[in-house]
Amino acid sequence: MQHLEYSHNLWLVAASLCVALMAGFTGLSLTNGLSARPVAQKKVAVALGAVSLGGGVWSMHFVAMLGLQLPIAYYYDAAITLGSALIAILMTGIALLILHFMVRTPATIILSGTIVGTGILAMHYIGMEGLQLCRAVYTPAGVALAVIASCLLNIIAFWMAYGKRSHRNIALGTICFGCSVFVVHFIAIFGTNFVPDDLSNELGPLIGNEFLAIGVVLSSFVICGAFLLAGVTFWTPVPANGGGKPDLAPETAEGALAAQAPQQQHLEQIPYEHEGRTMFVDISEVAAVRAEGHYTTLFTDAGKLFCSWSLTEVDRRFSPRPLIRTHRSYMVHPAHVSGFERFKDNGVCHLDVTELPKVPVSRSRLKLVRSALGI
Repeated sequence: MQHLEYSHNLWLVAASLCVALMAGFTGLSLTNGLSARPVAQKKVAVALGAVSLGGGVWSMHFVAMLGLQLPIAYYYDAAITLGSALIAILMTGIALLILHFMVRTPATIILSGTIVGTGILAMHYIGMEGLQLCRAVYTPAGVALAVIASCLLNIIAFWMAYGKRSHRNIALGTICFGCSVFVVHFIAIFGTNFVPDDLSNELGPLIGNEFLAIGVVLSSFVICGAFLLAGVTFWTPVPANGGGKPDLAPETAEGALAAQAPQQQHLEQIPYEHEGRTMFVDISEVAAVRAEGHYTTLFTDAGKLFCSWSLTEVDRRFSPRPLIRTHRSYMVHPAHVSGFERFKDNGVCHLDVTELPKVPVSRSRLKLVRSALGI
């Protein structure tokens, strides 16, 4: 059967790349900093992130398909088209659940990238099966190249975004994710031939490019709105007055702030040394503290930080809340504990930071730790 000649509208091709980048940024930003949030909020954020990433993958695909120009009229099966969107959201949701509710290790990051890469391909080929009056014919080399590219590029994207949870890495992960979705789509398309097909295997009502365009515009509109909201949160610095607390009157501000400064530092911040300067990190970002002789190491999503305080000093200032002592050499923040493992007379807390995946719990601290974790 003769293959159909096809071309692409370059404006819609560029628009599809923009949609993929906005979806990647939105999904990765929504899931940033979840370790310090309650479980219920983590679930909601993961669900929204899955809808953003999966919905963005679907929107990118069909924006690009709107740019596909064939010499014949063709339609889409509405049921199959909707099913392809659900597959993309489900697969990205599974990947985010692994990353945020399991101990994050290189293996789980690779697994998550592979799952998302597989989900992108599944969405693509299921969506292509929705074509009516036109049939896609795939070449083995094209399918194999798409599989390898999708899994590899998404592993790189998630490694960039989750290897270290910083603004820079999220931005790099966004670029990698958006480009991976875009590149995989066109690798798969260029490994595909199109032939006319008079047989219809429709499961649901047929929709043309006009109605598909309406659906894609609406989904892209939602992604754009979420992108703008995520961008505002991503780039807005934390207010100096404590994030929404009313400013003090000028005549009382200086004395009141001087009186409150030691208390705020005691309750909210812990110092660390960086390039000859003393910096401060919010205690909610510290997953664990480990004794290093007369000093300590702080473990955060951003990596390890050197603190000049001894573990005794940290214990005096922050125990029993928000940090708890698990061992003579360790303290942990319960909000960063992703799992707990009980042995015969001791245990282990699994953390959500890459640099320190678990800390020991001594027998004398076992009851206290279990109580703090609510188990």
